[in-house]
Amino acid sequence: MTVPQRLITIGLCALATLITRFLPFLVFSPQRPTPKYIRYLGKALPAAIFGMLVIYCLKDVSLLTGSHGAPQFIAIAVTAALHLWRRQMLLSVAGGTVCYMLLVQLVF
Repeated sequence: MTVPQRLITIGLCALATLITRFLPFLVFSPQRPTPKYIRYLGKALPAAIFGMLVIYCLKDVSLLTGSHGAPQFIAIAVTAALHLWRRQMLLSVAGGTVCYMLLVQLVF
């Protein structure tokens, strides 16, 4: 890939990111109420995305070989416990990630 192609690719990615960030503010004005379906999606999608991420992370775990998925399940438990304790997404995700990395690098 040439330098101009790289710059065009980076520019298009930045533009797409900006459009997805600003489009909701342009489509849904503060003068009109937000449709019920959009409010429902705002409540339902975060949990659905996290569920999908958990399934994706566990899809290659073999319960019959190796560490039997112990580091993954321990890290998930730590993530859930941190989230229930503090209700801060960044802390939960970071704590679970650090826990998993420590388990994989030092224990299993």
